[in-house]
Amino acid sequence: MVRSGERKKEGNTKCGLMNYLLTGKGNITRDEPSTPSTNPKKTVTTFVVLTFALSSIFWYLTSQTPLVADNATLLLLYTVGSMWCPALAAIITRLYYQRNLKGFGFGLGKPVWLFVGILLPITVGLFMFGSAWITGIAPFNLQKAADVLTISFIPALLLGILFNSFLAAGEEFGWRGFLVPELARFQTFTQLALLSAAVWTIWHLPLIIFGSYHGAGSLLFSLAVFIPSVMGVGLILAWLRIISGSVWGAVLFHGFWNYFIQQFYPALTESTDAGEMMLGEFGWFVALMYVILALIFWKYKNKLPHLPAEGI
Repeated sequence: MVRSGERKKEGNTKCGLMNYLLTGKGNITRDEPSTPSTNPKKTVTTFVVLTFALSSIFWYLTSQTPLVADNATLLLLYTVGSMWCPALAAIITRLYYQRNLKGFGFGLGKPVWLFVGILLPITVGLFMFGSAWITGIAPFNLQKAADVLTISFIPALLLGILFNSFLAAGEEFGWRGFLVPELARFQTFTQLALLSAAVWTIWHLPLIIFGSYHGAGSLLFSLAVFIPSVMGVGLILAWLRIISGSVWGAVLFHGFWNYFIQQFYPALTESTDAGEMMLGEFGWFVALMYVILALIFWKYKNKLPHLPAEGI
């Protein structure tokens, strides 16, 4: 028979762990969601439906806008709008079920996880592009490097990182700030990592299939490399969210990855057909690296705080 004191201790432990996950703090604070008894399956369903409904507006606008220079600003605004739909859906869902905006994990957590969020995409990206430079698949562009690797480029570098992190925050506040901790209320890490990554992957598909968000190769090739890439990084970001108790590591990882993989390293690289197929978001090397990294992070899932669905 379990004594009442033991039950109380177990309950406090579960609350403490979930609060750590939701807020980035290791004890009970005012940041804890005010309605933890709300069925998380309802909140997850509401969030997903809202996200796709809001995003469909921008998907449609993007698909109806020709990809020409005159429409660059308009397409950028549509991109900003679509990437902030997950955050808006999460805010609406929180307000509806909780009447507050607590529980997104806005605490900074331990600085080490912020540095991981910054350094990992830079290091992995350098390894991928460096491999192409060394092998000659996509040579290093000395002429462009002379323009980029200068003191005068620093303001543009910082602005690029800041803007990409702003865009990433719109997604991460929804996917990792809201969805991951809600799934953690009734799923194991493996389940929540795969499900949140799958939803995130499906969310990208309309822009790939009907828009211009795809690689230089065939549409089938773009899907073949993009799906394992996003599934892999989804697991990594869920791991960072849970181990840190904060959403900011995921925001930094996403923002730095988008900037360095889509803009900075390509600016130092000569364009080749083989390089286009290998590098970037729709390159086969990215898919390979993310799958390997995801398996490594998954192997260390025992380092994470135990989730209620797994038992205390």
